[in-house]
Amino acid sequence: MRVLLLSTAALAALPFCAHAEDAAVDTVIVTATRLPAAPHEVTGARVVDEPELRARAIPFAADVLATVPGVAIARNGAFGGVSAIRIRGASPDKTLVLVDGAPVGDAADPNGAFDPASLQTADLARIEVLSGPQGSLWGSEAIGGVVAFTTRELSGWRLEAEGGSLDTARLFAGAGLSHDDRALSASVAAFRTDGVSKADTGTEKDGFKTVTANLAGRVQLGAVKLDGRVRYTDSDIDIDGFPAPAYELGDTPDRNTSRAWLGQLRAQADAFGLKHAVGYSLYDLHRKNVSDFPAAFDARRQVLRWTGETDRLAVGAERQETRAELSDGTALDLSNTAVFGVIRHQFQRLTLTASARHDDPEAFKARTTGRLAAALDAGHGFTLTASAGTGFKTPTISQAVCAFCFAPPVPLVPEKAEGYDLRLGWRNDRLSAALTAYRLSVRDQIAYQGLRYVNIARTRSEGLEGELDARLTAALRLKLAAAWTDAVDRTTGQSLLRVPDRSGAAALFWEDGPWTAAFTVRAESSQSDTARDGFSRIVRRGFATADLAGSYAVTEQVTLTARVENLADRGFQETFGYNEPGRAVYIGVRLRN
Repeated sequence: MRVLLLSTAALAALPFCAHAEDAAVDTVIVTATRLPAAPHEVTGARVVDEPELRARAIPFAADVLATVPGVAIARNGAFGGVSAIRIRGASPDKTLVLVDGAPVGDAADPNGAFDPASLQTADLARIEVLSGPQGSLWGSEAIGGVVAFTTRELSGWRLEAEGGSLDTARLFAGAGLSHDDRALSASVAAFRTDGVSKADTGTEKDGFKTVTANLAGRVQLGAVKLDGRVRYTDSDIDIDGFPAPAYELGDTPDRNTSRAWLGQLRAQADAFGLKHAVGYSLYDLHRKNVSDFPAAFDARRQVLRWTGETDRLAVGAERQETRAELSDGTALDLSNTAVFGVIRHQFQRLTLTASARHDDPEAFKARTTGRLAAALDAGHGFTLTASAGTGFKTPTISQAVCAFCFAPPVPLVPEKAEGYDLRLGWRNDRLSAALTAYRLSVRDQIAYQGLRYVNIARTRSEGLEGELDARLTAALRLKLAAAWTDAVDRTTGQSLLRVPDRSGAAALFWEDGPWTAAFTVRAESSQSDTARDGFSRIVRRGFATADLAGSYAVTEQVTLTARVENLADRGFQETFGYNEPGRAVYIGVRLRN
């Protein structure tokens, strides 16, 4: 397979629609360096493609991300519990999340982080992870790394239905037309369950319902290609809180609701020796907490981006406007203008890449970030790669206006980061393996202390990431991932919350004629966490869990599916005090034309 890497700004250059599902596509694209490069030449780049997503049959993207080395998911209970993505020990607000190239961080959240709890895999074509500081490519938020989700472009119609334990039902319906010069695709993905209690001490069931609708299209008009997409997600989540008189995590009738719109438009054309792309995206989110202490939040992000590319050079400019209205009625607008560029040169077996970006936030001092990377073909299948990069993160709107808290004694300043990594990889036509070492340091980290946000923390995380992908036989494929992480708050000397020291995943994929199966085991060591009072520190025990998924193609149009989660029926917690379900069994059917 010919595997290519497209970098960051490929965003403005990437189609908002994925390749047609039935097309003979032999290229995997990840957002990384803006310029085409083999994946073994880039440290920290991983991709989960559509065949793997379909084989694993995992309903939600957060659970797929948990199998990627160096990625940790913190989740406040199964089925819709508030979730956060941490890369290489960095806090969740330092992970930039993109859906079809558009940033989708919640501007009204105190940390500005994206909650992936309602993001289903049914309409995804791939998931891409780029670990390490990417400030020179993405600007603010990309300190820990970037996660990019790309949705499917359908050709023909699809219908998938599944049901099982906990009165769970899942449905996907979609149809599309796909040609070289035009495409139109529409889909709906829905999930509902009675669930289990979010609190491990609770007895009531906390249900979850979510629906996502997509409409996308593209057309070639002479020398100009146009594409666009509209995406809507509606979620209703039962949660637990901290009821009187103990004020510890327990059963409550509380609920969270969210409504999110994402719209995108883009035009592409070749001129003056460059491949130009001009894109606009709008992300609008409304969240509501229904409880004894109700709250409502509104957030909006608008991004206008231009990029121009050749095989060895990419340049671009963007304007991002962000607005949030908090529960107390406070509102604030933050905007940023940026220019960026990346250049690459090859010296026989050595490839050097350099990138730089200048961000000019209206509310804070301008910041320039950079990244240098080198890849050496050492022969005999070995590749040695290394990179050094910087990143920064501006204070969020909630931190800046400080709703329901005191103003900081001195104005907040952006957080700053430096990261280094070194990767040794080896591959042949049946196996690829790699070991990556990294270090990430953050200065002026914003922390909540004394009822106010202040720049006091200095954090450091370092570790190792190992991975292996082997074609054992024509029918068997083995995929391994492991990570060791040492993440410390250098201000206090304590380990960072919700970062396991050790984590790993193993997946065995089998395909023989009409039969397919995927067996996945995932494990985490103990980690520092927050106790049931919501303030004290405690240690969450480690766990191991296994899932099994399989399918049988009755005909080319009809496939029967089955999966079992938590195969051993063992109790475990992703986050201390929050429940995960025991063994659950689901059966389903996939129909296509």
